[in-house]
Amino acid sequence: MGVLKALNLTLLFLFPIAWFAPLLRAGILPLFSLNEISIMSGLLSLWQSDPILALLVTALAIFAPYAKTIALALVQFGLFPTQALPTLTWLGKLAMADIFLISLYIVIIKGIGIGRVETAWGLWLFTFCVLLSLAVSIFTSRLLNATKLD
Repeated sequence: MGVLKALNLTLLFLFPIAWFAPLLRAGILPLFSLNEISIMSGLLSLWQSDPILALLVTALAIFAPYAKTIALALVQFGLFPTQALPTLTWLGKLAMADIFLISLYIVIIKGIGIGRVETAWGLWLFTFCVLLSLAVSIFTSRLLNATKLD
C-alpha cells in the first residue's frame, strides 16, 4: 500500500504540471510558427468565447482528477470511507473524456488540412497522470477488498 500512496501523492504534483504543459502545437499555415496550447491556455480562451464548454473542460480536466486524487489519498490514509472507491474510480474516468476531446480535435484539424497540429509532451503527461490515477484507484480498491476478506 505504501507504493500506491506514494504514486497517488505524486499525482498531486504531476497534474498541475500537466495543466500548464503544452498539449499541442497548432498553426494556421505550415509556413508559420506553431503556437503551444496547454489546458490552462485553452481554458482561458474558452472562458472568453464559450463559458459553458469552458466549465465542462474545467470539470473534466481539473476538478474531477484532482478531487479524485485527494479523496483517494484520504481513503488510503483511513480518513475517508472505503465505500467511496467505486465513485472515485468513476470520477477518474471523467478525465479520459477530456483526452478523447483533445484527440478528436487533433484528428479533425489534421483531416481538414487547413492548419498544422502536432502533439506535445504535455498531452502524454496528462494521459499518463489519468491512467496512473485509474491504476492506483483500481489496485487500492483490490488491496483494501483483499484486506477485508482476511
